[in-house]
Amino acid sequence: MGRKVTVATCALNQWALDFDGNLHRILKSIEVATCRGARYRLGPELDICGYGCGDHFYESDTLLHCFQVLKELLESPVTQDIICDVGMPVMHHNVRYNCRVIFLNKKILLIRPKMLLASHGNNREFRWFSPWNKPRHVEEYSLPRMIQDVTGQQTVPFGDGVLSTKDTCIGSEICAELWNPRSPHIDMGLDGVEIITNSSASYHELRKADQRVNLIKSATGKSGGIYMFANQKGCDGDRLYYDGCAMIAVNGDIVAQGAQFSLEDVVIPVQVSSSKKFFFPNNSLQESEYRPCHRVKVDFSLSENQDVYFPSHEPIEWRFHSVEEEISLGPACWLWDYLRRSGQAGFMLPLSGGIDSSSTACIVYSMCDQICQAVRNGSTQVLQDVRCVVGNATYTPKDPRELCGRLFTTCYMASENSSQDTCKRAKDLAAQIGSTHINLNIDMAVKAILGIFSLVTGKLPQFRANGGSTRENLALQNVQARVRMILAYLFAQLSLWAQGRPGGLLVLGSANVDESLTGYFTKYDCSSADINPIGGISKTDLKHFLQYCADIFKLTALPSILAAPPTAELEPLRDGHISQTDESDMGMTYAELSVIGRLRKLSKCGPYSMFCKLIHIWREVCSPIQVAMKVKHFFRMYSVNRHKMTTMTPAYHAENYSPDDNRFDLRPFLYNTLWNRQFRCIDEQVSQMEPKNEQHGQDMNS
Repeated sequence: MGRKVTVATCALNQWALDFDGNLHRILKSIEVATCRGARYRLGPELDICGYGCGDHFYESDTLLHCFQVLKELLESPVTQDIICDVGMPVMHHNVRYNCRVIFLNKKILLIRPKMLLASHGNNREFRWFSPWNKPRHVEEYSLPRMIQDVTGQQTVPFGDGVLSTKDTCIGSEICAELWNPRSPHIDMGLDGVEIITNSSASYHELRKADQRVNLIKSATGKSGGIYMFANQKGCDGDRLYYDGCAMIAVNGDIVAQGAQFSLEDVVIPVQVSSSKKFFFPNNSLQESEYRPCHRVKVDFSLSENQDVYFPSHEPIEWRFHSVEEEISLGPACWLWDYLRRSGQAGFMLPLSGGIDSSSTACIVYSMCDQICQAVRNGSTQVLQDVRCVVGNATYTPKDPRELCGRLFTTCYMASENSSQDTCKRAKDLAAQIGSTHINLNIDMAVKAILGIFSLVTGKLPQFRANGGSTRENLALQNVQARVRMILAYLFAQLSLWAQGRPGGLLVLGSANVDESLTGYFTKYDCSSADINPIGGISKTDLKHFLQYCADIFKLTALPSILAAPPTAELEPLRDGHISQTDESDMGMTYAELSVIGRLRKLSKCGPYSMFCKLIHIWREVCSPIQVAMKVKHFFRMYSVNRHKMTTMTPAYHAENYSPDDNRFDLRPFLYNTLWNRQFRCIDEQVSQMEPKNEQHGQDMNS
């Protein structure tokens, strides 16, 4: 038998340690759910304190403030007559757990600790929490006195239990448990649990959404029932962007979907049948093999009456964003959260006229476009936030170009080595997106610094083109790059002051993931910034993204940027044209670098295993000797420059192809750059594959 039940899930823009703000957003979501008839409200993982607290989870203050917020939730009239499911850390028997606290009418029904923790990639849950390793076991948890005073309860159930209401049965999963091969929902489904909830802090990665949707559909596709998914949304205070996608599935079909990228909180109330499918004749045999779930009886009904009712549900077709759309939307939402929460007045970008900085500029423009759309759709929160950022209580953004002019300053920093082509490309793009654009020349600052060096040493370095050594050439390039960083921060701090406007600007970086992995940038140059929206995105994806922006936003400056060879423009021009390109400097093309980089990061390849893979991947275009040379060159660059990763600008985490050693890529930064044994194994393999006469005279270690 099944009944019509109304349940609500949500995606909330929680912020680590913003207890008052998080409380407000939780209460607002409960209020919206109640107004729309919901009898159960599900929130994202750790929504009381925020998921990204990191080592603040060690602090007793964090636990204290969570219970203070829980007390206010219990006492609030908004939370009455609806089962509320919130997340917070809880200490039980001196062990810290990541928990769901489920309560109704000032009574805590169950505290459900997370059983399967996330410990890969950016996740460090084992650092702060312990898994609940007692399946089907429930203990008594002694409540703090402040909570006892509200609930009248001294202890409450704590452990792996489910709620048995008068009309259905509800079980919980928490985030990573859905992704585990032995998810709790499997046993719960076999034991007759009809509604399974999942409170998540699942962050955005390119090409990831379909995996999440397919897992949720399959969770009820086999044993039936309802699956509710809630998620964190927005920037929690770190490199990650949580992309919402709150949804509800019934019997293998998605029946309700929240936006993946949105500037507003999302609450999804849905009326669904609590009945499971009827075409599983072997379920009873399978159920007998499992220990039954511990059921906490709840004198409450999720349905409005006890009449049997089987409403039909209408499946919806999930629209997945293209990679280009994801780049346009995800980093833009992340930038907006960072800007409005930082208290700054906008962004500053050194705009070179190349693909990388132009991609960053287009992401800012996309942010402005999303803000204008949200305001047009009636979002009072977004309107309030944008008025606060621009410092005008009556301002209403209508056009993204006009808003871009208020929030975004771009700067082309020319030198004697800069070409007119790049200057024009930067100027044209700035005009089309509406940014406040500055043209300046850095030669005077560079000459002043070199003058100091010459005064002290009596020597003046020269570019290689003018007879200088490799050391001189590199030092002269680095001086230009670092001067640009200094000027970027100077203008970020004082350009609004010079205009008589309040506030400062956040400096944006624009180093892509491929260049970062090889260290093809100057330490503390203009790649050093406050945040970097493209630091986790490959050059290949950025090129596709710029083409998308050219089509969607009608930015006619972008085709010429895409057609131009990438260059740092740090060496002297030849007859007015660039003499330096990124690919010649790196010793490989961006296409080759992208393949090598993904093998290094995603496939976890060292030198030898990478060589073994590439001789098959590139067998039509490269000989084994050529492959060996490219692999060795990459690993020399990678290891020599690995120290630069420690100073990288915090970047938007777009996918597992990330060089960020501060959070994601936990490898050393001091290497034996000779790779003796590794390269020797490659040489031995090549010698077996190449004829002896081709090997004669080859210096495989050159």
